[in-house]
Amino acid sequence: MSKASQQNATTEANGISVIHTPAHTSGLQQVPQLVPVSPGGGGKALPPSKQGKKNSFVDRNSDEYRQRRERNNMAVKKSRLKSKQKAQDTLQRVNQLKEENERLEAKIKLLTKELSVLKDLFLEHAHNLADNVQPIGTETTTTNPESAGQ
Repeated sequence: MSKASQQNATTEANGISVIHTPAHTSGLQQVPQLVPVSPGGGGKALPPSKQGKKNSFVDRNSDEYRQRRERNNMAVKKSRLKSKQKAQDTLQRVNQLKEENERLEAKIKLLTKELSVLKDLFLEHAHNLADNVQPIGTETTTTNPESAGQ
């Protein structure tokens, strides 16, 4: 009989296979060998939330299943409402910013017009002053008729 046919393998809940071999005729004790269940010998460690779960069929009529589905459905509703509210808030903010932008653009136009008018007034006034001012060397003296009689 071969060694493989004499071995008896059992898989435990923790994912480790224990291979039991019959004791030798010499009376030695049986020592279990620990072998990983996955064929590659290694594998990814499961997160603590999934370690205790089994991939067995879940009874869809059970109270536990119904409670989980109900909680999940409420969580989905809450998430969708939150997402919808966030989209509405964003749209409202966009509209507020558009209105403010239009108001500020109108103010820019008004102030630009005002600046242009004031600049024209200033240049006109400066031009008139320049025409009225004569160079220092060409001043004409005018006599005041009242001061001439004294």
